[in-house]
Amino acid sequence: MTVSVAELKTHLRIQHDEEDGLLESLLKQAQAAAMAQRQAMQPVSASIRRVDFLLGGDPGLQYNNKALEKRVEEAVAAGIEEILIITGRGKGIMEDHFDRAPELEERLSRAGKERELSEVRRAADLANIFYVRQKETKGLGHAIWRAKRFVGDEPFAVLLGDDIMRAKKPVTLQLVEAAEKYGASAVGVQRVATEAISRYSSVKIAPLEERVFSVSDMNEKPSPEQMFSNYAILGRYVLTPDIFDILERVKPGYGGEIQLTDGLRELCQNSRMVAVDFEGRRYDTGNLNGFLEATIDFALDHPAAGPWLRGFLKEKAAQL
Repeated sequence: MTVSVAELKTHLRIQHDEEDGLLESLLKQAQAAAMAQRQAMQPVSASIRRVDFLLGGDPGLQYNNKALEKRVEEAVAAGIEEILIITGRGKGIMEDHFDRAPELEERLSRAGKERELSEVRRAADLANIFYVRQKETKGLGHAIWRAKRFVGDEPFAVLLGDDIMRAKKPVTLQLVEAAEKYGASAVGVQRVATEAISRYSSVKIAPLEERVFSVSDMNEKPSPEQMFSNYAILGRYVLTPDIFDILERVKPGYGGEIQLTDGLRELCQNSRMVAVDFEGRRYDTGNLNGFLEATIDFALDHPAAGPWLRGFLKEKAAQL
């Protein structure tokens, strides 16, 4: 199945456990799916209908809810309005994060704390968010397959949770535009060091235009000898619904899980797919260094915390 420009223009309303990430998908009803993979952070998928999938993290860490919120903001900035979050056991606090808090709001209102009141309400007002439980954690591919009924027969987007993006134009929107232009699925890529390629999926590509390539093959976590290129898929996808039938029959791959890469490999060999070397900074919050980088960079932009943090970092740097 290919996607025409007309179809996309009609339907598009642009929208951790260990190394599983968070997903997001775009379609006419933006959904966000949150899934728990082995006690840490998770994936998110968004659909080109207004459908998004977001994955949440450890409910004990407020940071993970804020990271999930960043993905919702990226989806909303791309036009997505409705989000489906696929959750797992113990993720209720994530659901509460995107709900109203009447008692707290009443106290803040009575105290005249309008700025704090606005912040409390902001998450709940970002989008229409729905939840579905994923009772088994069988890999990223399985998490996306769980959204089949919700997505329906339209293209959708996926945003993985470990990957927080910082870009002038939302990375999801960059992929949507490429998918629309070429009538294709799209994956977000950037160059990584050869010694790091074994942590990602490597793609076999040919140039189409500046920063856009056609994709003919890919492999999951290859060795340097097995990699197709230094371009790695980094947590953002726009896919056609053909992927669901593929994921339904694909056999467990790396790690004994249903790997999204295995499904994407078949998809790119049977229909058109492009890779977008997206513009923007990507933070891998699945590791401590990336987590700290993202925390500091976003905090520096905070109107209240930024000036203080800037001074604190200068003071600390002078002591090193």
